Amino acid sequence: MASKQISIGVGIPMIIAGIILGFILAPTQADLKDTIEFVGSLIGILGVLIFIAGFLSRKVNTITP
Repeated sequence: MASKQISIGVGIPMIIAGIILGFILAPTQADLKDTIEFVGSLIGILGVLIFIAGFLSRKVNTITP
């Protein structure tokens, strides 16, 4: 269950932050537009990967003696 909480609690905010950086903040900064777009897209892609990984992970049973 914790993996879904991390997926929603970390993945979605990273996707939103990437969208804000890439589409809202980058056009306002003429000098650093390319850098801001790159960082925003990188944050968004990492957010998507964390989001997907959180839903694909499963609990591993351990054998205790």
